[in-house]
Amino acid sequence: MRAYKVDILEFAYEDMRLGKYFYNEQDENLGRYFVNSVLTDIESLSFYGGIHVKYFGFHRMLAKRFPYAIYYDVEDNLVIVYAVLDLRENPLKSYEKLLNRM
Repeated sequence: MRAYKVDILEFAYEDMRLGKYFYNEQDENLGRYFVNSVLTDIESLSFYGGIHVKYFGFHRMLAKRFPYAIYYDVEDNLVIVYAVLDLRENPLKSYEKLLNRM
């Protein structure tokens, strides 16, 4: 099994910060749980990077516990996470965000 290095771009960290803020508004500890869950999903890309279907030019992995998608690309031995986007948003808005990150 191939192991990839995983790099998370600042855009994706900002997406997670926004998600954390949203979930903290729901419950004080839910934001931290959100970030930890998404980071665990992202860590799994070190082994499963590249197996997910492409949407908008990026591989898309669905988060396990929250309605979010992790958009990434694979270059040589590196998985680059470009975005962590809320699936409840309009898909055109997600598409525009991803275009701006290319």
